[in-house]
Amino acid sequence: MKSSLLSAAVLVAALGLAGCTEGSLEDIAPKAERALPDKLVTSMRHKGMTRTSAIMLRIFKEEGKLEVWKAKDNGRYDLATSYDICKWSGVLGPKFTEGDRQAPEGFYSVAPHQMNPKSSYHLSFNIGFPNAYDRAHGRTGANLMVHGACSSAGCYSMTDDQVEEIYAFARDAFKGGQTAFQVQAFPFRMTAENMARYRSDPNYEFWKNLKEGYDHFEITKVPPKVDVCGRRYVFNQITADGRGFNPGAACPASSAPDAVASAYQSYQSKYEAAFNTAIETMSASRGKPGQSITGMREAAQVADWSRRRARGEKVTRLPPNLHKEPQVAAAPAPRQEPVAPAAALATPPAATPAPAGVPVAAPVAERGGAAIASVQETQAAAPVPATNPQAAPAPEAEPEKKRNRILNFFRRKSGDDS
Repeated sequence: MKSSLLSAAVLVAALGLAGCTEGSLEDIAPKAERALPDKLVTSMRHKGMTRTSAIMLRIFKEEGKLEVWKAKDNGRYDLATSYDICKWSGVLGPKFTEGDRQAPEGFYSVAPHQMNPKSSYHLSFNIGFPNAYDRAHGRTGANLMVHGACSSAGCYSMTDDQVEEIYAFARDAFKGGQTAFQVQAFPFRMTAENMARYRSDPNYEFWKNLKEGYDHFEITKVPPKVDVCGRRYVFNQITADGRGFNPGAACPASSAPDAVASAYQSYQSKYEAAFNTAIETMSASRGKPGQSITGMREAAQVADWSRRRARGEKVTRLPPNLHKEPQVAAAPAPRQEPVAPAAALATPPAATPAPAGVPVAAPVAERGGAAIASVQETQAAAPVPATNPQAAPAPEAEPEKKRNRILNFFRRKSGDDS
């Protein structure tokens, strides 16, 4: 009886604190230290993954998905789990300039110092925009995150519960020795059908370059080594003289291992056949392509709208490129494309053959040391994000959420004492 009364008294005190202080529940279980659910850990174990094995993230805008891939005992990666993105802002296509409200597309690297356990958006990590590719194209912006709170102005926003799990995946991988994990952000799943749908889009050439990296991972199931030369991405390339790559200069003579190059060519031959078939059989029933950004001019117009809005000037409710609700067609289910038996990489035209037996490079942080933007986030004007049509539910109101957690905690304790 005394035990029950004591528990009740502590519960009342805790509930009172929950309504006016941020630290009460965090003292019991800090959000940045919460463990992955046991069910998820068990599923990982059955796939040959350990809690601290390396990770990689893939993001697909049109499908509204964030995937967590994890290294298995054999060194290849498998899908650990996926999440519905709560909100991402802008339209399909890359980020061009500060204030254009575009969520980035490309290949990014996240190290421990980019993780923010004290984020204003529950938890967050900076994906590292602009990277070497972005800087080579004069693109600007900072503080582009994956974060919680389900609110986005240029970021990829998750629910609080989702971002706690994603943060835990990264934290555990760093504890296991991973120095940085790769984030691959795509406009859509880069299948032959989707590429055919978007073949007339102004971003198509950029997306074809992204698809090279997408294909490398699809074939190898190992995150590709990413470099930038000639203002484009190159994947798993080794220079003939052993030097690095200069993002703004022409690509030097380089090559991939023979087995890799052969497998990539085989994969591409099958892809081209599937792409041509997709064009021949395409019909209205496959869905129209979604809205995308047309280039720097449109990005500058949106950025100007953002600045005027931040100054309190009277502006339209939506950015100028979103006056009309975009007609975003659902992407067709991804077609299972053939997988070649060995890792595959693109070989630039000036490539020279690599020595036989060169292994596929392990994932490393991008060369050239991209200057990472500070993880200190700024309070921007109220965002106008794109909402995932199949988004996860918005997070529960914070005070009520805290009360429920504390209630469950003490109910369990009372049950133990009875």
